[in-house]
Amino acid sequence: MQQLDERLRACFNELSPQEQRVASFIMDHFDDLVSYNSAELARLSGVSKATVSRLFRHLGYERFKDMRDELRTLRQSGMPLTGERDAVQGNTLLARHYKQEMANLMQWVNALDASLFDEVIAALASARRVFIVGLRNSAPVALHLRQQLMQSRGNVWLMPQPGQTLAEEVVDITPEDLVIVVAFRRRSRVIRPLLEALQSQQAQVLVISEPQATRIRTRCRWHFATPLDSVSAFDSYSSAMSLVNLLANALLHSTLSEGRQRIHHIADLYHTLDELEQR
Repeated sequence: MQQLDERLRACFNELSPQEQRVASFIMDHFDDLVSYNSAELARLSGVSKATVSRLFRHLGYERFKDMRDELRTLRQSGMPLTGERDAVQGNTLLARHYKQEMANLMQWVNALDASLFDEVIAALASARRVFIVGLRNSAPVALHLRQQLMQSRGNVWLMPQPGQTLAEEVVDITPEDLVIVVAFRRRSRVIRPLLEALQSQQAQVLVISEPQATRIRTRCRWHFATPLDSVSAFDSYSSAMSLVNLLANALLHSTLSEGRQRIHHIADLYHTLDELEQR
């Protein structure tokens, strides 16, 4: 489907001068468009509300709200959406990026239930094995989570292994195991049946996703949501990485004696294997 900004550019020369004013404003403020109503867009463009309505009818929408709902749905599904100004207004983009990153951080921290978080840390410490699943855009977060948890405890595994399928590994999971499913939007189709299979095996399951993932919340014991909002086309995973850091640090502090001993042993092996550059 052709995006709104592409349609505007394609028909720009066919628009009336007043409609072109609205179109130019939209293309300059594309990533803010979902926050405006038609009256605000008319006022900011310096045209009448009727002009805004004519423009969007020209683009194939019955109402301005239909266009805004379409953009919101695309953005929440993970579809990259961007406007032209993001590529050129570097200083402004940096300031807006910082503001959005801070807003994301505040949102997930304020929403985090302390008692549920403590339950997850206890499960991380006591589980026989920890399995982590992360596909597509979730894979880097899952990999980093495994590497951080391994500093404090053993038997932390990524699944599936490269080139393999999930079934052979899921079959042996028991209620003594903890499974962390990192499942951000534009999820693989396998996530929902995977969660159903884990439920049937009575595994302890934590899901980490964006806040809008309502359909998978009921299929896990714990759910942590980190917003992915950004100022332009691509999702931001900085809040997810911040949550990974918090989980890893909290686990280390909950098993401090064993965790420190493991960290020292790992450091000794770095030296023995000569794996890291010495400063």
